[in-house]
Amino acid sequence: MAEDPSSAELKQPKTTGPPPRYFYLVTRKSSQSPARESETGSASEREARVGHDSTKSHRRDTSITSQESFDTSVPISPFRKPKKVTISPPIDIRPLEPTSQTHGGSGAQGTSPRQPFRRTCSLKLPTDSTMADQVDKKPTLPGLVSEHPDDKTTHPQHHSDSREGSQVKIEETARGLVNGVDSVEDRPVPQVNGSGDGQVQDDAGSHTDKDQDHDDDDSYPDLDDIGMEEIHKPPPRKPNSGIRWAPWNVPFRRRAQTLVVLMHSLSIVATASLFFAFCANPLAWPLLVIYLLYVLSSKAATDGSLNYRSEWFRKSYIWHFFADYYPARLHKTHDLPATRKYIFGYHPHGIISHGAWAAFATDALGFSEKFPGITNSLLTLDSNFRIPFYREYVLSMGVRSVSKESIVNILNKGGPNGEGMGRAVTVVVGGARESLEAQPGMMRLILAERKGFVKLAVRCGADLVPVLAFGENDLYDQLQPHEYPFMHRIQMFILKAWKFTLPFLHGRGIFNYDVGLMPYRRPLNIVVGAPIKVRQSSSVNMEEVNRLHGLYVAELEKLWDRYKGEFAPDRKQEMQILS
Repeated sequence: MAEDPSSAELKQPKTTGPPPRYFYLVTRKSSQSPARESETGSASEREARVGHDSTKSHRRDTSITSQESFDTSVPISPFRKPKKVTISPPIDIRPLEPTSQTHGGSGAQGTSPRQPFRRTCSLKLPTDSTMADQVDKKPTLPGLVSEHPDDKTTHPQHHSDSREGSQVKIEETARGLVNGVDSVEDRPVPQVNGSGDGQVQDDAGSHTDKDQDHDDDDSYPDLDDIGMEEIHKPPPRKPNSGIRWAPWNVPFRRRAQTLVVLMHSLSIVATASLFFAFCANPLAWPLLVIYLLYVLSSKAATDGSLNYRSEWFRKSYIWHFFADYYPARLHKTHDLPATRKYIFGYHPHGIISHGAWAAFATDALGFSEKFPGITNSLLTLDSNFRIPFYREYVLSMGVRSVSKESIVNILNKGGPNGEGMGRAVTVVVGGARESLEAQPGMMRLILAERKGFVKLAVRCGADLVPVLAFGENDLYDQLQPHEYPFMHRIQMFILKAWKFTLPFLHGRGIFNYDVGLMPYRRPLNIVVGAPIKVRQSSSVNMEEVNRLHGLYVAELEKLWDRYKGEFAPDRKQEMQILS
């Protein structure tokens, strides 16, 4: 019987060197030759043979009589660093027991099928997405270097190319099995100017220069809006109807919310009335004289010590009623490390800044949980600390004066190192002038010429954090300046003379939805933006101040553009920056 030329060729003895070991990763039944062909050819020839068809790992030509078939092997990652290893005997390789025999064609003998060999170690193949792309692409596998570079023996091209390419791939697969799966350390590092480490340093340097002013993450995440079930809407107004009165069967929780907001809104009037009530009693005059002398000489609002701050009062459950009245919610977009100082810029001012009180004076919205390690103080006019009894109320809530002395002392004292790290202040940048621009559905910010808080940030080395309160301007209605110009001129005169103004406003009432001085029950979404890093400097450079101010305004505009669709769907116009 004539012998199969392929079998005869495989039985040729090797001429040089010890026989290399190859392992066939196949699962189908096939004829097995007793001898293996030696690895020949230079590195360039072998790479050309492997690149001939990388998707067919090892498959004999169909014209061969034996008609052997092989499964496609797992593609080798083109990013794997080539390694030369010697397969040692400790690897346990045992073929499975044969179950059946295959009868080949003429000249082929029935042999046991080749099964996947067993190893004592676990095999974990990488699941890279590039493996699926190997079908259409034909990458050249790096590192296929012949172990016998001087061997230039050639063989017939009928089917030796496919057999030899199959052996090369099986050898590479065996190397991968011995050395483990592809790891990050095995992948080559991209190099620039001939140095992989240089590339890493260049990247780090570029990120440092790019992110030295902004937070590392420029993107803003999706935020959860307040659910409709949390918002209480009054009944719709009927045509030619009068005042809409609240029903008698209002739940107790809503009554409690209204009571807490009413007490806070009337706090100045209530404390001033209490002081004059004591003045009407002659027996209380000695105590009032001592108290007034203490008020005039006290520096508690500006010394930065935070001595009268009561965390128990700030975290009291009554402030949860205050926040749920609107309802209000504080949204965090970026982490703020406790190893830095911060100046929060709150926008807009609104009529009374109820959102700033709920988010930064109290802890009802979870500021301490969202920004752990940061002690924040809301700032207000220094004149508020001259009102008897009212000053104790705001001091216990951690509120301090907005004067330069107060800001510098707060940001340079306290903290773990005694230098103010972990301290923060919240400034309502627009001030009383911005309260006159508060109209529902509008966002008009007095910010173009407000740069004093930026100068203080440079002086103290505090990062700037923009805060945008969606819904702050919707809590009250007030007279339109262009419709009542005379009243607007009176407001501006009071503002220039006494640094505060009297907005002509109206809201809802205690027992009705149309007339009163209570704020409307409309949602408040206070969004804290990304910090802008500031370098501390004893001398203030106006170019640096202008640059930081521009970054701050750009960050505010980014906040508006990102969340206006979620938190301001009923807006009448876009945000405007005024001088």
